[in-house]
Amino acid sequence: MANEAKTFARKREMQIAEVANGIIDPVLARRAGISTALLGSWDEIAGEEFADCSRPEKIAWPRRDASDEAGGYQAGVLTIACEGARALFLTHAQGELIARINAFFGFPAVRQIRIVQKPVSQAVRHRRPLPPLKGEAARRLEDMMEGIENEALKKAVTRLGTAVLQKKR
Repeated sequence: MANEAKTFARKREMQIAEVANGIIDPVLARRAGISTALLGSWDEIAGEEFADCSRPEKIAWPRRDASDEAGGYQAGVLTIACEGARALFLTHAQGELIARINAFFGFPAVRQIRIVQKPVSQAVRHRRPLPPLKGEAARRLEDMMEGIENEALKKAVTRLGTAVLQKKR
């Protein structure tokens, strides 16, 4: 009887970011040696001067050797992707950046930075505008938007309605 009266602990609500980080962190740690916390905090770590033109890619940790004096731990090499000529300025700011990264981790995690020149910002893809609705679908959308007076809102609802009511290809 006592087993039947077990109380169940309520699970707390979790944000989707917590769930995603729990899934992604082990994969990132295995593949690149970094965490989503480092990626998410990169803007603060790099500062406004380098946040928009750089991103961390991976940390290469040296192989552990049993005969190592430091107890098997050595700081890693952080690879940072940086755009164009800004890489030169990032090279000059390496010492400060290493100090900021190590302060973020709370221990000397990075001893050196390797800079790779490559595009960092994602290219914005513009989609073709949808063709206007015709016939019954156009009339339904017009009926739904009758009470909307704000022009910006009306345009947004028109775009949304056109996308939703468009026939599947």
